[in-house]
Amino acid sequence: MPASPSGHGTSRSRSWWGWGYADAHPDDAECVAMGALLPGTLARPLPIPGVADLSMPRPGVTPPPALAHLVTADPDVRAAHAMGKAYRDIIRALRGRPGRIPDLVARPTEGREVSDLLDWAGGQGVAVIPFGGGSSVVGGVEYRGDTHRAVLSLDLTSMDRVLEIDTVSRSARIQAGALGPVLEEQLRPHGLTLRHFPQSFEFSTLGGWLATRAGGHYATGRTHIDDFVQSLRVVTPAGSGASWRLPASGAGPSPDRLFLGSEGALGVITEAWMRLQERPRHKASASVAFAGFGPALEAVRAIAQSDLSPANCRLLDPGEALLSGASHDGSSVLVLGFESATSRVDDRLASALELARAHGGRGGTPSADRDAPADAAVSAWRSVFLRMPYLRDGLARMGAVVETFETAATWDRVPALIDAVRTEVGSAASKATGHPATVNCRLTHVYPDGAAPYFTVAVAGRPGDEVRIWDDIKAAASDVLHRFRATITHHHAVGRDHRPGYDLQRPDPFALALRAAKDALDPQRILNPGVLID
Repeated sequence: MPASPSGHGTSRSRSWWGWGYADAHPDDAECVAMGALLPGTLARPLPIPGVADLSMPRPGVTPPPALAHLVTADPDVRAAHAMGKAYRDIIRALRGRPGRIPDLVARPTEGREVSDLLDWAGGQGVAVIPFGGGSSVVGGVEYRGDTHRAVLSLDLTSMDRVLEIDTVSRSARIQAGALGPVLEEQLRPHGLTLRHFPQSFEFSTLGGWLATRAGGHYATGRTHIDDFVQSLRVVTPAGSGASWRLPASGAGPSPDRLFLGSEGALGVITEAWMRLQERPRHKASASVAFAGFGPALEAVRAIAQSDLSPANCRLLDPGEALLSGASHDGSSVLVLGFESATSRVDDRLASALELARAHGGRGGTPSADRDAPADAAVSAWRSVFLRMPYLRDGLARMGAVVETFETAATWDRVPALIDAVRTEVGSAASKATGHPATVNCRLTHVYPDGAAPYFTVAVAGRPGDEVRIWDDIKAAASDVLHRFRATITHHHAVGRDHRPGYDLQRPDPFALALRAAKDALDPQRILNPGVLID
């Protein structure tokens, strides 16, 4: 059945330079208060530059009349499409050095227009950067280089409809530019959900999730967007096509797998058939405190290797627990949550709590079903989880260097990996700045055979030298991950910032095949140059 369109769902202004909404950023007083927690930060926050303060050359190319209605050279729009939302991007914007600003921004409304824009760009030597919500934290949506005549940012958010819902197969055909809230708003009247909620949910699109193999909020089971894909429709400079809708197939290498994670370097994902689920009606959550991080890791492994499948199984080390308000006594805190559309989940939560207590966990009073008051630690964590990117930007205004990165490794390597990151990355940050560094860790996703640690590094920087310090911290982190054969990214994608680590991780024959695919699908090398392959 067809689904009704919904528009973009909010009139709030997005920040051109930082995360999320412009009116949600910490004010100057809050920035100063946060800076006081890191010795060596600035006395006053950096001012927020206006778009008029940026050096923005006139567009180096003019679209043909047939495409002019899709394209804008408005300075505010161009600035908002210049970068993603990594710390490196935020500090460059604050310093008034956002890098290469796109010459033009295009907003197609359907696949034919995407194809026409690619044809024009290929003939003019214009680089095309596919752009969803712009929430990339790995340099995935900016142009770095000087080999193209001009740069076109291809914004897909006008392609935001749920076009068709198959209630029998419980799936939907959705345009790739649908932002998370817009997508869910159109599914809600049918009692269905995609159930994919990354931290960037408000500010990222289905196409962005697919192109980056994004991870969602849920800790076990279907953790990545890959798990929800039935079929994809992709537009490339060499032509367009769609895979068949199938529940599963063993017919050779999967065509969908070629484009999942391709980050706009091989083609532009314009639509997808996605597997849906009934909206959950039963929920229960609790938190458990541990005196030591080691026993907490063992508890999480026991839960991950059971058949309980918690929706949330997030372990916070003492630093993360303190930062979120989940604990103030030096404990590590495990946040557990269960949900179901069909049956109560109290027993599953009780079994998980029993496993946690068997490994030294304490506390854990369940809050059962969706209307029950939430555990205090769970509530505190949820609140700070959504607020954290804004706080990072506030710290950046105080001259702090804040880096977050995530990885995944098998359980036999996880404890030593976490220790090495804390020691070596913390040392690198302190050496680069001369200030003490904080390195916190949490587990975001867990599997029977391993886990995904997520790290936050914070240290006072040196005015004007923040990007170089951030690069040093990134390099130190990548070295540790490579030594432990831990992935360069679990769910943030490769982009340009993780490219050196990705080159080391992938096998040589696969790199050869990927280059051949690039040559075949994008012979003029206009699609997101520098991402994944040269």
